[in-house]
Amino acid sequence: MDRTLRVAVIGDRDPAFPPHQATDGALAHAAAYLGVGVDVRWLDTRPLETDLAEVRAADVLWCAPGSPYRSLRGALEALRYGRQHDVPTLGTCGGCQHMIIEYARHELGYEDAQHAEYDPYASTLFISSLACSLVGKTMPVTLSPGSRVAGCYGRTEAEERYYCDFGLDPARQRTLHDGGFSVTGVDAGGEARVLEIPGHPYYVATLFVPQARSRPDAPHPLVVGLLRAAL
Repeated sequence: MDRTLRVAVIGDRDPAFPPHQATDGALAHAAAYLGVGVDVRWLDTRPLETDLAEVRAADVLWCAPGSPYRSLRGALEALRYGRQHDVPTLGTCGGCQHMIIEYARHELGYEDAQHAEYDPYASTLFISSLACSLVGKTMPVTLSPGSRVAGCYGRTEAEERYYCDFGLDPARQRTLHDGGFSVTGVDAGGEARVLEIPGHPYYVATLFVPQARSRPDAPHPLVVGLLRAAL
């Protein structure tokens, strides 16, 4: 093992929260598969409002489930850095939702883009309540041929587990896709479940929680892809 990747996980860690436990596990599984080490550092979101030193030092960023975070602004600052500086970045569940908000605010110019979990009455909701909760559900996802995620999976269909009550507002899906944050995975109804930025080394957002399906003998392909992009 001649290389160790520094992984900064954006999110206020709760050791009892299953998706946080699974995040640590999935990184270990993927690292072992690739024959590299991982130095995983969980970053509380409040300090990120003013200090991105740990983010700048990281080879990899992962924005974890567990929102609402203690600081929306801190999470967005870290994600903005990863997006603009070509740091391989994965956002899952709440992380996906915050990647959408960051992109809408800082790339598409919707300065008041908001998340219903923080402000359900905001006038510019990019993240809204799902019609039906997806917590604990495993459902099919259809992936766009030729997309980065389809390349990671090696196919265009997947079954993935969810842990969320919020997602991209369907009324904003075309705006985001046409604006460069491409929707490359959808559910049976055509609603966004995966987004990625073409041309970025790895900037992938999934509404599902891929780490929940990672195993030591079967590391999740999206986590392997994340670390491989850093290598």
